[in-house]
Amino acid sequence: MALLEAQKLTMRFGGLVAVNQVDFAIEPGMIASLIGPNGAGKTTFFNMITGIYTPTSGHLVFDGREITGSPPHRLTTLGIARTFQNIRLFSNMSVLENVLVGRHSRLKTGLLGTVFRPPSVASEEKNAERKALHLLDFVGLGSNKAQERAKNLAYGEQRLLEIARALASEPKLLLLDEPTAGMNPNETAGLTRFIHRIRDELQLTVLLIEHDMKVVMGISDRVSVMEYGSKIAEGSPTAVRADPRVIEAYLGKEEETA
Repeated sequence: MALLEAQKLTMRFGGLVAVNQVDFAIEPGMIASLIGPNGAGKTTFFNMITGIYTPTSGHLVFDGREITGSPPHRLTTLGIARTFQNIRLFSNMSVLENVLVGRHSRLKTGLLGTVFRPPSVASEEKNAERKALHLLDFVGLGSNKAQERAKNLAYGEQRLLEIARALASEPKLLLLDEPTAGMNPNETAGLTRFIHRIRDELQLTVLLIEHDMKVVMGISDRVSVMEYGSKIAEGSPTAVRADPRVIEAYLGKEEETA
């Protein structure tokens, strides 16, 4: 059974059809990529999955549950996490505090617990900090950077911190929007290896939007291609690379501008 399934998913903004009756499914443990020219509807598709937009029509099913139109906080609790193309960290908070924000959805402490602070609250907070520090080690930042302000990190490190914050919610599905944007070749290669580690060691399912075709073809089990809001092709990296519609719509243009 698919972990996430989109059925005839559509998003209209007035007269503009940003996503047009897209069917999509991703199996547990898969790394899948969503590609296409700018304006193809990829990020809008992500925004519907994560509850930022409510689809005009169609259905979303996650882990056997209907989630169409569910708010972001509920989707986080169910096990969906994401990063954004433009890094969205709390720049004046510490590295550790940023990860703890991501951990919030898994805490059981309510308002009364926060005010009166029984021993169980202190224990839960200590456990959350321990897991956050472990995540910092896992993503390669190291606990020695825990108290550093997020804005003082190098660009590539900020990308890793954003992923650590997403992982802190213990998701089943991780959505990465342009994770290698702005990275140099060495950082890109490192992040590609890291995404494999996320899938293999944390047993997560990963869906990414990515423009770097070397990354897409090297990391993906399955590739879906969008153009003008519609899905025009889907399959293995080898099959998609050879698809005449994809070459015409996207890959050929990429090669011309390379």
